[in-house]
Amino acid sequence: MRQWWPGFVALSAIWGASFALIKVAVDAGVPPVWVALWRCVLGAAALWLILAVRRETVPRDARAWAHSAVVAVLLNAAPFVLFSFGETRISSVLAGVWNATTPLFTLLFALVTAGGERPGPRRAAGLALGFAGALVVLGVWRGIGSGQLAGSLACLGAAACYGAGFAYTRRFLSDLPHSTTCLATLQISCATAELALIAPAVAGAPHWPGVSPALSLLVLGALGTGVAYILNLHLVRTAGTTVAATVTYVIPLWSTALGALLLAEPVHWNTALGGLLVVVAVALTRTGPRPLRA
Repeated sequence: MRQWWPGFVALSAIWGASFALIKVAVDAGVPPVWVALWRCVLGAAALWLILAVRRETVPRDARAWAHSAVVAVLLNAAPFVLFSFGETRISSVLAGVWNATTPLFTLLFALVTAGGERPGPRRAAGLALGFAGALVVLGVWRGIGSGQLAGSLACLGAAACYGAGFAYTRRFLSDLPHSTTCLATLQISCATAELALIAPAVAGAPHWPGVSPALSLLVLGALGTGVAYILNLHLVRTAGTTVAATVTYVIPLWSTALGALLLAEPVHWNTALGGLLVVVAVALTRTGPRPLRA
């Protein structure tokens, strides 16, 4: 445990802090698509630097590039924009809770692409509990404002993109003979190119948002979208995929704590309870005799 727990804590903290960093940027007036683009630009720069230090080169075969371009849309370009847009309408605390539904979407897409495999009773209960947890987070009994609903749906859409992206990665990229660092560099570079094509047309030219938002974007990109990939790989190698997957359980704790302490965002009882139900649901879907890896 001494070998992997520092990386585990660091990875969960970096990914958990990303929601507060996004909130700082969008509150300063940075358009969501530019938040996503700067995140990818800085993340790609960090990954290319790491690649150069390791003296590795990116693959040149068309298959790797084509699949990486698809994964870049599902795991980076689309969800980064959706989460950023969502946080213009809801708090970073709530966005972090919605992110915790990612493993549930991953399981759904994995089941769809697994040739008709049916979920067992435990997984079915986990999916049902996750849906109930989402309703509790929304507080449906007291009505939902249009702004909160739009922001929540955007974040749920981002989590669904992650789920589809992980299922696609497992099916089409897991067998390629390239290192994770190479594939991550390829993926983030493709996402950068994709977002660069649409950002100026959608949101115009970029502008200087101020020191604090700029620093938030720097940390979000270089650490959250660059170094975090390396930390995740190290965690998988030293502790295994089971331990690495439990990072999902810890991220909402960081996002909630940082949103409440640094941004003074309120944490309602139904948000905390619904988030707990979602985490328990994720735990249920990850147990059983025949686990699906994502």
